[in-house]
Amino acid sequence: MSIPDIIERISRSTTEIISPESLEKKLAWSRKKKIPLRIKAGFDPTAPDIHLGHVVLLRKLRQFQDLGHVVYFVIGDFTAMVGDPTGQTQLRPVLSQKEIKANAQTYKQQVFKVLDNDPKKLRIVVNSVWLGKLSAREMLELAKHSTVAQMLARADFKKRYTEQKEISILEFMYPLLQGYDSVHLKADVELGGSDQKFNLLMGRQIQEVYGQDLQVVIMTPLLEGIDGIQKMSKSLGNYIGINEPPHEIFGKVMSINDDLMYRYYEILTDLDMGEIKSLHPKEAKLRLGEVIVEQFHGKAQASKARTDFEKTFSQRQNPQGIEEYRLGKDSMDLASILVERGLVSSKREYHRLIQQGAIHFEGEKLTDVEWTPKAGVLKVGKRRYLRLL
Repeated sequence: MSIPDIIERISRSTTEIISPESLEKKLAWSRKKKIPLRIKAGFDPTAPDIHLGHVVLLRKLRQFQDLGHVVYFVIGDFTAMVGDPTGQTQLRPVLSQKEIKANAQTYKQQVFKVLDNDPKKLRIVVNSVWLGKLSAREMLELAKHSTVAQMLARADFKKRYTEQKEISILEFMYPLLQGYDSVHLKADVELGGSDQKFNLLMGRQIQEVYGQDLQVVIMTPLLEGIDGIQKMSKSLGNYIGINEPPHEIFGKVMSINDDLMYRYYEILTDLDMGEIKSLHPKEAKLRLGEVIVEQFHGKAQASKARTDFEKTFSQRQNPQGIEEYRLGKDSMDLASILVERGLVSSKREYHRLIQQGAIHFEGEKLTDVEWTPKAGVLKVGKRRYLRLL
């Protein structure tokens, strides 16, 4: 593949590259010297699980792997203690070491669903290994290379300062620490979401201070959540997690609107958009559900998820293989059963769903929060089922 073709491929589903000329030079150098480029992306484990918003970036990393380069998947266990201020309107809550460690473990387990786990193409590293060893003197030296004026120029800090909301000195350190990651790894290319531009450019700034060749910055678009409005986020509940069961992923994909469907196709797949837009929107969405489930659970599970969906929603049948709960004389009340099995998050949610008419038993809407459980199939919301025996 020619270098112009490689750049064209990498450029798909990106918002900005700084700069294409530098990328071309690095790729040419790599090819001539037969030395792979060092591709870096950081992920702070501030919440468990990886969702499709992360996959946009992971797919771009996989492209570099397929081209023979080495990806450094940086788990920001140290920077997670600081908290990325990007897009924040107030101080982030501080996570405990236990929470960070547990979240990081889920990242390590799930990243292989997208990335090639060949050790020649992937290094999973945690930035506490080097950031945790910086002395007070080295931290002070690092802090010299940015100014308060520069920090306040970024939109999120500027907005908070204008609104007289607190900004901690620690938050000012975050971009500098992320930049130092690039220095330590000698990154040739760093990838991040388009909202990360300030932090990504800081990496170039810090590399220059340390006399290194400046990394190329590649920014990917932010993926809207299933609400079609805000950035996909676990805290907003508008996400599709790659570790979710196939039927959950498929059902969530089917809930998005048509405009968002085509955007998901463009950002999350390599399929020909002309071909996709020639399909009926309903068929296109069913196909998207299959494509996304197949990425994380395989073709057989994707086909089954589609079949179950069509039976459930087109033919009004219950899906196969739903979870079961055996009733007994000492059985819990319905709210407790649903909380225990994870079909509702709390009894408060259970009461809300009853009030909204969102819980059905054998096709009939439940209206009594004190309803006595009996044998049959419960449907909670649009996609959650439980068979009572």
